[in-house]
Amino acid sequence: MLIIGIDPGIATTGFGLINVKDKRRFSCVDYGCIITKSNSPTEVRLKKLYEELNQLIRKYKPKKMFVEKIFFFKNLKSFVPVSEAKGVILLSAAFNEIPLSEFTPLEVKMAVTGYGKADKKQVQRAVKLTLGLKKSISPDDAADALAIAICGGLDNF
Repeated sequence: MLIIGIDPGIATTGFGLINVKDKRRFSCVDYGCIITKSNSPTEVRLKKLYEELNQLIRKYKPKKMFVEKIFFFKNLKSFVPVSEAKGVILLSAAFNEIPLSEFTPLEVKMAVTGYGKADKKQVQRAVKLTLGLKKSISPDDAADALAIAICGGLDNF
């Protein structure tokens, strides 16, 4: 089953597509980031996110979408734009009739590393090993999206 993981953001939204063969076998299909220009108006940035995410969905036709749940914030200035981006992602899933589930960062870290306070490098190493990749995933947003997809894949068995 092909699934997509999304790490939401207004400037950078990470995506990761994996094929789930069974609970122990995953393969990487594609990953990357949707990047918007900081000097563009918010509505233009959100439109770009929506259009590019829909292009990915049309190209790959994932059966499920998994997104990082926003459950706390350190400052309102970053919380609101990330929430707006997440709204666009949820709309895209609904528009394309893709079942969607959310995971907190703690749940993702627990699923992929076995430790809820794992750092970025530990998560990246676990993603690399789980997907049998030769090199680490870059940038971090794409690695996080793949980790979210892996968490979703594990959750389906």
